[in-house]
Amino acid sequence: MGKKAKGNRIQVILECTEHKTSGQPGTSRYITTKNRKNTPDRMEMRKYNPILQKVTVHREIK
Repeated sequence: MGKKAKGNRIQVILECTEHKTSGQPGTSRYITTKNRKNTPDRMEMRKYNPILQKVTVHREIK
């Protein structure tokens, strides 16, 4: 698939939480990296959703 994770930094996918409840087709996802040691729990960031055309909360998915 991709490169192997080196150390504590891993690649995570962020998915929009508001988009699921809106009922519109498609999804808004971002790929980013996080340090597993500093943030062991799931990440949450405010990112732009181009389908809803506003800034929404994006949460880390498995």
